[in-house]
Amino acid sequence: MSSDYDVKREVSDKYSLRGRVFNKLRDDILDGKYKEHEELREVAIGEELGVSRTPVREAFRQLELEGLIQIIPNKGAYVTGITPKDVKDIYMMRSLLEGLSALWATENISDAQMEEMEENIYLSEFHAEKGHSEQLAELDNRFHEILYEASNSKMLEHTLRDFHQYVLQVRRTNLKSMQRGKASNEEHKLIMEAIRDKNAEKAEMLANRHMINAYQNMINHGFEKTINENMEE
Repeated sequence: MSSDYDVKREVSDKYSLRGRVFNKLRDDILDGKYKEHEELREVAIGEELGVSRTPVREAFRQLELEGLIQIIPNKGAYVTGITPKDVKDIYMMRSLLEGLSALWATENISDAQMEEMEENIYLSEFHAEKGHSEQLAELDNRFHEILYEASNSKMLEHTLRDFHQYVLQVRRTNLKSMQRGKASNEEHKLIMEAIRDKNAEKAEMLANRHMINAYQNMINHGFEKTINENMEE
């Protein structure tokens, strides 16, 4: 179990200079600003972000640990990015961990979190009927955040938030389909009802299936082709 020192260090690191540079570069890589095999130049990035080379170099090391870039000695840092296999692996792992999150949320969710989850479903139904895809995507993201928070596990929440961030760009494209947006919200509603009814086993099963359905929908809409095309640009 993490000590208070570990938690404080993680929070402070998020807002440190190195942390801000890392988060900016990770977001840019995941959003497709940098393509596969593209070189990341310390000096240019430092000038762009208004920082010295040191925090950029430190951010590069963390990006390499996360598998987003490869540092080749005496040559430079090159983007590896997210491949279709990476996306599949993330969704398969998420399916198990989201199930665990729903299981624990059934045991630990607060009244305020339950109320927000119910309101989230109501607002999602409203925006789905109006065809508001952007609002629907935001509410979809928030539903999962509530679920993670309700699990009452910092470790699980941290892991799932990272996975969520890694496939955010793919999910944005996926949720532009109103058909999937409505189906996703219906699945959220069933998860919410199972948590509200304290049916932990059902909540776990539904959350697990929700991730499998989301991934299958992306397969049906050719996300692999889109990722490969972005890598080749």
